[in-house]
Amino acid sequence: MSRIYFTDRDLGKQFPAILSSAGLAVERHGDLFAPDGSDEQRLEYCGKKQRIAISHNLRIRYTPNELAAVMRHGVALLIGDARLAVLATNFVNSMPRIESFVATHQAPFIAKVYRASPVDLARNPTAKGTISLWYPA
Repeated sequence: MSRIYFTDRDLGKQFPAILSSAGLAVERHGDLFAPDGSDEQRLEYCGKKQRIAISHNLRIRYTPNELAAVMRHGVALLIGDARLAVLATNFVNSMPRIESFVATHQAPFIAKVYRASPVDLARNPTAKGTISLWYPA
């Protein structure tokens, strides 16, 4: 299945560019929405268009209106925490695990993509990270 990933405005331009250069289909927030567009608006878009949303916002599951929008619109949301270039590289390296996770979990959900351990990265710079369900838990 060909998936399209939607990158939130907090991921800037570099993150989606790295994903695109790795061959992933990516839509950027800035290409579709005004800079001050609401999070609910982009989450509704992702749900309706069946985009895999990606964000850097670790607090989203604690923000009632955003969590409600994820659930109401059936969004598959991935989050990560690192400098953007490192985060994008980890997403690319971990894509087989991400694709498997998305294929086996019914949206709506929020999942966190973790980087490989420093030990694993020292042995293999392209080591895959892990992904785990954050919400609903």
